[in-house]
Amino acid sequence: QVQLVESGGGLAQPGGSLRLSCAAPAVILEYYAIGWFRQAPGKEREEVSCISSSGGSTFSADSVKERFTISRDDGKNTVNLQMNSLKPEDTAVYYCAAAVGCGAATYDYWGQGTQVTVSS
Repeated sequence: QVQLVESGGGLAQPGGSLRLSCAAPAVILEYYAIGWFRQAPGKEREEVSCISSSGGSTFSADSVKERFTISRDDGKNTVNLQMNSLKPEDTAVYYCAAAVGCGAATYDYWGQGTQVTVSS
């Protein structure tokens, strides 16, 4: 059973930063793109960012461009989401997921999620 494990969530003040990590098996990172999603209470799940299996292609939603950066650390088998200039509206449960490519219709493997709360 493939496991993706998120970490790094927590409480941050507006304007602050957090770094999320998604740990995945090496074989998954070799062949799958990894996306970060978030879901706030009462809202639909939103794809925040995605990085291809090669790391050569990334996607970021307009709501987080210039603030969030996705990257891969193949030595540690992780995909990281650096979140800067956080806003209260970034509060959500953040999930990472694996798919055959960014923008795929379905993501095959999901993590359990990590809570991010932005509040003063």
